[in-house]
Amino acid sequence: MPFFPGKKHCFMNSPTLTIDIVSDVVCPWCYIGKRKLEAALAMPEAADLPNVVIRWHPFQLNPDLPQQGISRKQYLEDKFGGPQRAAEIYERVRAAGRTAGLELNIDGITLQPNTLAAHALIAFAQQGDADGGDIKERLLKAYFVENRFIGSPDVLAEIADEAGLNPDAARSFVTDPDALRAVSQADAQARSMGINGVPFFIFNQKVAVSGAQDPASLLAAMQQAVAP
Repeated sequence: MPFFPGKKHCFMNSPTLTIDIVSDVVCPWCYIGKRKLEAALAMPEAADLPNVVIRWHPFQLNPDLPQQGISRKQYLEDKFGGPQRAAEIYERVRAAGRTAGLELNIDGITLQPNTLAAHALIAFAQQGDADGGDIKERLLKAYFVENRFIGSPDVLAEIADEAGLNPDAARSFVTDPDALRAVSQADAQARSMGINGVPFFIFNQKVAVSGAQDPASLLAAMQQAVAP
């Protein structure tokens, strides 16, 4: 699962804007950043952009969590020193989410998952030149809105089924050691490139933007990336 595959993405020989997005499915700013990118692509000025291809790349915020996850209470204690500090931080996150059109049910999360298998599901959906955006969206919604435990292969198979993918094949893929190893290697590649925070956007392998920037800034970066 390399960052920049050797083959180039082409659609009827038309110019292409390739957007590589490094993110995690338990990162609220990644969900917000996804909405801001969508808003940027919906701006009238974006009509002049070439065909857009989005590729999702893994980054685990908490790679050391056990496969079964840990209690959300314990996670908040370890990460923020307790629920009070976490509440202050997440109130700002919820406000930013609402601005982007998202109602994040952060208080409903009871288990903090290891996201390795969830990233493998995105890789499963992206095999070949397939679009992984639908699965990415479903995983973010499952975690932040529906509060499902996306560390479970059974839950991931359910999400695959809901997206019209083969649930048995998806379950096999997200538990396959080689697939999980490939996800870990892609995560390590991101870190070797100096990426230590997400979301991180790379436009046409030329212009990089870190963080959930506003739509106008993302559009400007895309325009810069396709400029001669």
